[in-house]
Amino acid sequence: MRIAVGESEFICVKMDKLYQISCFGVAKLSLLSDFLQQLIVRILNFIQMVLHFYKILLPILLLCLALPAEGQQILQPKQVEENLKGIIYKREKTYDIRWHENGFAFAYNTGKIVSYDRTNYYMFELGYTKDHRERRINRNLSFGLFNSSRSFSFGKINSLINLRAGVGKKVFKSEKAKRKGIAVGYNIEAGPSLAILKPYYLELIYVVDAGASEVELRTEKFTEDNAEKFLSNDVYGSSGFFRGLTEIGFTPGIQGKAGLLFSLGAFDKYAKALEVGIQGDLFIKKIDILTESENIKNRPYFLKFYLKFEFGIRSN
Repeated sequence: MRIAVGESEFICVKMDKLYQISCFGVAKLSLLSDFLQQLIVRILNFIQMVLHFYKILLPILLLCLALPAEGQQILQPKQVEENLKGIIYKREKTYDIRWHENGFAFAYNTGKIVSYDRTNYYMFELGYTKDHRERRINRNLSFGLFNSSRSFSFGKINSLINLRAGVGKKVFKSEKAKRKGIAVGYNIEAGPSLAILKPYYLELIYVVDAGASEVELRTEKFTEDNAEKFLSNDVYGSSGFFRGLTEIGFTPGIQGKAGLLFSLGAFDKYAKALEVGIQGDLFIKKIDILTESENIKNRPYFLKFYLKFEFGIRSN
């Protein structure tokens, strides 16, 4: 009888361990499934963004191709041997416009052309990032004759402006880099990142006289005191982007990019290129963009796909 009890206890212990292992495996599979689901959603959002902007990019690319061929005539004389790897232009100054899943950015780049297939550069960038979980709402209300409600992001408490700097390198792997044509290569970059958080102001509806149905609008940012009203149907709309600029806060971090580069005439006088890649920002603490709940948590990092168009000029 004692042996039977001991065996029963042993079996129970073994079964309990198997149950724990099974639960742990299910949890890991659940986390993996959530990660894959978010990755697929981001890839689909990126494809949708590319399709949305192709009508803008196509005319720009055609315009770049129509630029004067003066630079090509200087850089690529017929007498030059095919295997010559020389340097004609020494410096490059470009501007770029970058779209990503959750915003956009503008940058200035200044670089040194080290060889026909490599350029080292410095980058300075200003951008805007929203949380991918933001949802804009417009209640289509009117207050007075000329005041119509603006759309707003429900649950948003801060707007994120990005200030970035970096050191990067462009490397062309295609032989077209030595001659006119489309050169294919890659671009890597890293440097500091500064998150500039601006309070998000809303126009909230307050009842002044319930009997007379008299209400007024008050422009407020999110606080613990108005949290219930901020997340209710008492929101009239957004108060505009410029409200709160004097109350900004800063959070430092680092950033990095890696992309596939397509350059139209990589060694012409006029620089023009298209790039697709992935970018990440990591900060020293969480970036509070949305109000947190059981299902929504703010994070200290952002990872996104991007599409970039770059244009500029090369010189000696």
